[in-house]
Amino acid sequence: MSDSIWITEATLKGLNGLSHKTMGEMLGMHFTEIGSDFLRMSMPVDERTKQPMGLLHGGASAALAETIGSVASTLCIDLEKQAAVGVELNCSHLRSARNGEVHAICKPVRIGKSMHVWQIDIENDLKKLVCVCRLTVSIIDRRH
Repeated sequence: MSDSIWITEATLKGLNGLSHKTMGEMLGMHFTEIGSDFLRMSMPVDERTKQPMGLLHGGASAALAETIGSVASTLCIDLEKQAAVGVELNCSHLRSARNGEVHAICKPVRIGKSMHVWQIDIENDLKKLVCVCRLTVSIIDRRH
């Protein structure tokens, strides 16, 4: 990946291993693709991610967006010296989902030295847009 935006090399197995004992694991999130400038992740629409009306919970979509965007930022920094922390998430819920899976694609809007901005589009199995999100991540120095 010579033209890749990622500083840290990653595999799907490694990224999916990060979810052990986290909200992502509890909600069934899993990474499905690593591109040179994007990540893809999926999440089931089931009893873990639905609200009482039987629709995908907006908070589950937000958790998916925060997860994929935060991981994207960690792949763009020197983890020995820096950490990535989410500071703002905006989600517009456009369409409901009742079953199947939803699929997020995360692409950079801007990757700066101290701030990253990610665009996350979430689609249903029919490739119809369910939610659009923008995540802002602050890059901070690690304290040793």
